[in-house]
Amino acid sequence: MRTRPVLVYDGDCGFCTTSAGVVERRLRPDCDIVPRQFADLASLGVTPDRAAHEVLWVTPTGTVYGGARAVAKVLLRAGGGWAPLGALLMLPPARWLAPLVYRLVADNRHRLPGATAACAVRPPAAGSPGAPGR
Repeated sequence: MRTRPVLVYDGDCGFCTTSAGVVERRLRPDCDIVPRQFADLASLGVTPDRAAHEVLWVTPTGTVYGGARAVAKVLLRAGGGWAPLGALLMLPPARWLAPLVYRLVADNRHRLPGATAACAVRPPAAGSPGAPGR
């Protein structure tokens, strides 16, 4: 049984890898930080399509938060001056705007510093969380 949360990110994306490194070195949340390509997604209760679509925060009890909510959970877990920012992202109106900002960044990560061709996000498969019509 896991005792620490797990942050799952896209290890093929230079922007995501750089961001995960900043989280690990500067925020230092008490969690495991794993690229999706090396994570046991099935044991985390996460589909490969979802892990390819957004950053994920998986609690020790198996609750999965994605995208902006995952970012908020990382900030809360980091504590210190980061926790209030994480709490703010969980409250309206930031809670309503954060997913839009997250998706804007995620959809354009191939244009951001450190990006590679692998950073281009492919649309989620039909029927998966985040797919059109869901």
